[in-house]
Amino acid sequence: MRSYIYLLVLWVLCGKSYAQVQGYVYENKSVESRILNEVRKYAIYLPPDYESSERSYPVLYLLHPAGPKGTVPNQQGWINYGMLQHFMDKAIEKGEITPMIVVTPDANFGTRHVSYFNDPANSFNFENYFFEEFIPYIEKTYRCRVERGSRAIAGASMGGGAAFFYALHRPDLFSVSCPLSAAIRGYETEYMAKRYPDIRKEELLDWYKQYNVYELFKQIPDKDKSAIAWYISCGDDDALSVNNVLLHKDLKDMGIPHEFRIQNGKHDWLYWRSVLPEVLQFVSSNFVK
Repeated sequence: MRSYIYLLVLWVLCGKSYAQVQGYVYENKSVESRILNEVRKYAIYLPPDYESSERSYPVLYLLHPAGPKGTVPNQQGWINYGMLQHFMDKAIEKGEITPMIVVTPDANFGTRHVSYFNDPANSFNFENYFFEEFIPYIEKTYRCRVERGSRAIAGASMGGGAAFFYALHRPDLFSVSCPLSAAIRGYETEYMAKRYPDIRKEELLDWYKQYNVYELFKQIPDKDKSAIAWYISCGDDDALSVNNVLLHKDLKDMGIPHEFRIQNGKHDWLYWRSVLPEVLQFVSSNFVK
């Protein structure tokens, strides 16, 4: 009988210990947006000791892709397809990364597309929402460290493109940026006309200047070229790899420090899962200590 009780107590204690190394995931939280005139969803990962401590944590804003085909492009992507909790819990438990908060906003624009841009028709100004409402809401609601050195941004595909231009637009907010399989391009007339058929070409040309990543990098003053820690990665079988390689060459020529990876993989969640552990370690190592 005593042996049975001992084993029962041991089982309970082991179960409690295991539970303590698991973070908390909430994938259907919401925030009301005045800018977008609607309630927007977001997902959030809180580290294992969040409920039991009073400390504040660095934050990674992790942006979901617009695909691939057959997947649902919303705030749940990095939870459901990217196995975010698994990788976070494992890395924290092993001491490979500092405990951090990870947040994914929903950029799904209904049935039209996913957009992190300020829409040229002013119908979905997601970037304004992200900076003026979403980040302040997260930092007010959760115990976040709010200095620049404790804030990072990353994303895949279209979210990778946004990880570029959000950091380039607001280098005062982010110290780390990790664009994965980033959807970046110069101005492509046919693509833009198809995406925004009701906007005149002249208006699109002017609007796109703020989202042409190649040109934005050229505008960085020499004194600020090392301000952001960049981790850029793309699969070798990804159609976007060419654009990412061209940007890598530009950054080398401009003397902008960055980590660049071309690894085996396609434009899919299998690739993004494969690089996520290294991304998390890169983010953690570049947070202010």
